[in-house]
Amino acid sequence: MRVLIVDDEPLARARMAALLGECSDVELVGTLTDGEAALAALDELQPDVLLLDINMPGIDGVSVARRLAGKARPQVIFCTAYEAHALQAFELGAADYLLKPVRLERLRDALQRARRRLDDSPREPTAFLHGRLRGEEVRIALHDVLCLLAEEKYVVVQHVGGELLIEESLRQLEEAWPDQLIRLHRNCLVPRTRLVGLRTLTDGRVLARLDGSEHSPEISRRNLAAVRRWLRLG
Repeated sequence: MRVLIVDDEPLARARMAALLGECSDVELVGTLTDGEAALAALDELQPDVLLLDINMPGIDGVSVARRLAGKARPQVIFCTAYEAHALQAFELGAADYLLKPVRLERLRDALQRARRRLDDSPREPTAFLHGRLRGEEVRIALHDVLCLLAEEKYVVVQHVGGELLIEESLRQLEEAWPDQLIRLHRNCLVPRTRLVGLRTLTDGRVLARLDGSEHSPEISRRNLAAVRRWLRLG
């Protein structure tokens, strides 16, 4: 089971890593210091479980859990010094709520609870986009897509390995994967998991910050409210 630690306190991260070393069938895939970094790393690290602090700079743990609510992976286990958020945590579907200092047996119980949930909810099948590259048919996994841009008769798929042209329209793609894609502009869709923030220019235009890409597509006024709602609530 792949576990990612997200906590802004170095000592807490080190202690949790040591405890995980005492747990069987667990692989620590990384330690991060804030919620924004965690959300940006999900596609790359593919954790099964987040050991998640609540009070962190930037995007806090509750906001991260809200983004992930309803998804099978990763399961969220809160690790915090405060009892006040326990009810909200379980309402968001957290697998468990651990109070610091976390005891080894309590951590093992929480991981086992998360494991049972994962076993009951298998991974969703990978979605693919199909197109042609230099005369050959190719496919790109949706989770490797950075941005989808409409250009004349085709849609340009910018992905982690380059670019691909496909014949489906943005509307067809949006209707096929409404939970995975979000519209930024009439000529632009991006995977929701790639959207990590916004940047407002001095002239009032708002650009999207995308995980894994230096490209910052503009967000239209018509779509800005929905994009902000997704970033806030997921």
